[in-house]
Amino acid sequence: MNDRSSAPAPTYSIAAVERDTGLSKDTLRVWERRYGFPQPERDGAGDRVYPAEQVDRLRTIRRLMDAGHRPGRIVGLEPDALQALQGGGMAPQQRRAQRAPVEAATEADDVLAPFLDRLARHDVQGLRSQLHQSFLRMGLVDFVTRLVAPLTTAVGEAWMQGRIQVFEEHLYTECLTGVLRNAIVEVAPAAAASPRVLLTTFPQEAHGLGLLMVEALLALEGCHCLPLGSQTPVADIARAAQACRADIVALSFTPVMAPQAAQAGLRELRERLAPQVVIWAGGRAPFLRARHLPGVVVLPSLGALPEQVAQWRASSGNG
Repeated sequence: MNDRSSAPAPTYSIAAVERDTGLSKDTLRVWERRYGFPQPERDGAGDRVYPAEQVDRLRTIRRLMDAGHRPGRIVGLEPDALQALQGGGMAPQQRRAQRAPVEAATEADDVLAPFLDRLARHDVQGLRSQLHQSFLRMGLVDFVTRLVAPLTTAVGEAWMQGRIQVFEEHLYTECLTGVLRNAIVEVAPAAAASPRVLLTTFPQEAHGLGLLMVEALLALEGCHCLPLGSQTPVADIARAAQACRADIVALSFTPVMAPQAAQAGLRELRERLAPQVVIWAGGRAPFLRARHLPGVVVLPSLGALPEQVAQWRASSGNG
């Protein structure tokens, strides 16, 4: 009989942990140096590998960050303390901030429930078809602002609360990505359109759905979009903006990214870009609303995009 107790405990590569938790490799390495957690082991090749219990702890930290907690306050906490926070130890203002999208999803439950039900049943084809039919019925603007935005929030909240798994969030992302990309192809303007908007995120920001929503609405406004995908180094963003003759660099931020890193990246990017290139920053990250960011236009919502495009055209003589 085999002695199962002697079997080695499972470990995960840093790439696997990044995919599972949404925390970038750079973030994991920085936390290791700064906070002493995570504490990876090394495999035969000398590469980092992470025990399963550390990956579970990282998932909890990620959920708490989505709820508004700062990494510096929680990364070094023991598992029991993290679970206590997750169970209700948020500050009152954090609970109010988290409650708002949940309440919005509840009010629109009759609209969102069929999509969430298909996701729960892992009905990928049905979910994709339902999203596409909604796009055809609602039109692109209402589809993005009235359905996709609250649905994405609801999926994120469900993941944060442990009601759906990481792979289910990935299924949703892939289904929606396909629908949005097809919609963008249908409305994309000629290459000569303006402004030319480069879309991306910083290396610590892995989520790209916000960028796709922005790209879809910008395409409808007649903008020429230059999507780089997510996690682009600041120096490469500046090079791409110059090479592609971008008028605007649009960046998306979620609560996952540390505010200090985001602000430092924005300052560096502003210094690297030509003065006439505008920076737009949007998303659900609290720091966007809490601080003044010199040389950066903060977009409070997706609905602000048409006005910002109109302002750019008026100021540049392209109105």
